Amino acid sequence: MAHVMTLNAGSSSIKFALFTPDHGEPVALATGLVEMHGEARHLRVRGPDGEVTHEENWARAAEGFHEEALRRVLAWRRATFPNADVIAAGHRVVHGGPRYSEPVLATDEVLDYLSTLNPLAPLHEPHNIAGILAARAAWPHVQQVACFDTAFHRSHPFVNDTFGLPRSLYEEGVRRYGFHGLSYEYICGRLREIAPRHAAGRVVVAHLGNGASMCAIRDGRSVASSMGFTALDGLPMGTRCGQLDPGVVLYLLQQKDMAPAQITDLLYNESGLKGLSGISGDMRMLLAADTPPAREAIDYFVFRIRRECGGLAAALQGLDAIVFCGGIGENAWQVRARVLEGLEWIGVQIDETANRANAQVISRPSSDVTVFVIPTNEEAMIAKHTLAVVGAGPK
Repeated sequence: MAHVMTLNAGSSSIKFALFTPDHGEPVALATGLVEMHGEARHLRVRGPDGEVTHEENWARAAEGFHEEALRRVLAWRRATFPNADVIAAGHRVVHGGPRYSEPVLATDEVLDYLSTLNPLAPLHEPHNIAGILAARAAWPHVQQVACFDTAFHRSHPFVNDTFGLPRSLYEEGVRRYGFHGLSYEYICGRLREIAPRHAAGRVVVAHLGNGASMCAIRDGRSVASSMGFTALDGLPMGTRCGQLDPGVVLYLLQQKDMAPAQITDLLYNESGLKGLSGISGDMRMLLAADTPPAREAIDYFVFRIRRECGGLAAALQGLDAIVFCGGIGENAWQVRARVLEGLEWIGVQIDETANRANAQVISRPSSDVTVFVIPTNEEAMIAKHTLAVVGAGPK
């Protein structure tokens, strides 16, 4: 048996999944998560049915987090599947810049270029690269594949790709990239399976989680996205600000005497739902809190989703379907209800019972716009791309 492993490395966590190829298509065997909280480390693995099959805890080790976490994951895999070889590892890389519009082998040259993009995705890119380096050290002879969240959006027309800045900056790479592309690509594939007529039409997908964005898609191709040059833009997120007048940054620099590092921390780590509520960036906690600041944070989140949906529908010149995905999009029926109750003007009629049940279709049969809830699976998309790159799957 051959295995493909996918890795999504963050600063304090590593998500991973294990697949085996079946006629070139990845079949999931397990998913897992390694997290660190202070000095504590925790590994949990689930089988294809979602049941926990392995757990372990340990204290901080002398080696780096990514190296130690990967060593534990590999030890679990060897013990569980002693006769299987890893043929490739696929990695989520948030930013591919203007250079990469499809997955590639993670060579030294590629990693050198990706490191220049660290300032554009400081919460993700350095840790994505660290995960690749740790995997290369653990598997010197296994091919590593970088799969980019920005690649799906490289089909944007110029007007949705540029800012109103001198053209020379655009040529240097200062442009709207869009993110969560692996999720959007997976959703497009699932929509082709369950609703091919809608998949060929005009669709707005709302990827709502701790990171949140929306994308306008026509016939499976990205037309416009709420995120831009960095993963700060667009919707407010768990701890990120979302759309912001650039004059605010100038004010913080010039009038508040804040250093760039302080502003970076403010916009990435202390803003969004967390900053607005003063409680948490976790939507579940805000829904449970039901305090005025928590309600106002949710109000703003919902308002921005509605506003973005209207703009994306205009970019598509109409709308056939809306898809919710991501942790909030898939599970927070209260948020979906409030978003959709503000979209009657665009042709949405919500089925409240279906919405509360997290059904696949949550709009009424009479609705002009069909609304879907489709769980995303970025790991499966990474595995599929990885197999194609190493020549073990369909191109």
